Amino acid sequence: MKQQMTTGREIGLIQFLREELAVSQDSIEVALRHCEQDPGPLPMVLWQYGLITLEQLEQIYDWMEAA
Repeated sequence: MKQQMTTGREIGLIQFLREELAVSQDSIEVALRHCEQDPGPLPMVLWQYGLITLEQLEQIYDWMEAA
């Protein structure tokens, strides 16, 4: 299994998910595993698997634009 480098932006996104949106660490880990198998934006994977709401997805993209 190849290990993925985590950028400062990705760390910031994960921190935002946990602290601002209260997304569980388990949900984040599930989404990260799916991203390894089928690469895609983490927020979309979280939403596709029902781990976040559409409203949370919009908040994430707002945060990403501002960051």
